[in-house]
Order: sequence, then C-alpha cells, then structure tokens
Amino acid sequence: MKISRFLFLALATAGIFTYSSCTKKYICHCNIKYSGAPGLPDSTSKEFDITDSKSKAKTKCEAESGTYNNNSITTVETCYLY
Repeated sequence: MKISRFLFLALATAGIFTYSSCTKKYICHCNIKYSGAPGLPDSTSKEFDITDSKSKAKTKCEAESGTYNNNSITTVETCYLY
C-alpha cells in the first residue's frame, strides 16, 4: 500500500512540474504606425504579457496584428513575441 501511495504522489508531482514548465510568461510587443492625416505621431509601441505555452502565446500575440481604418486614418499594428 505504501508503494502505490508513493507512486501516486510521484506521478502527481511529475504532472504538476510538467504542466507548469510548459506555461511561461512571454511579452508581446506591438509596433503601431499611423498614416492618412497630418500631425499624427510617427509610430508608437505597446507591450503586454501573455502566460501560456510558447506556441499559443505566439498565436495570441500575432492575432493582435492588423490594419484598421477610422475617418481616413490608417493604423497598422504589427505584433510579435518578444
């Protein structure tokens, strides 16, 4: 009985370490460029944290990229995992 309890605890501990090692905190960096009207800033940037596996964090980060139009002002946002 003690062996099975020890085995269960060992497997549970290994599972916890395996799960926690796959998720890390990554930084998503986005460059933002404006065009279409005088007086707009040249460019800006933003960063935010994503806690997930690397592949999922990359997908979430890159999903923030896009081109947006509002009142003849075009905003191009390009995001990548940092």
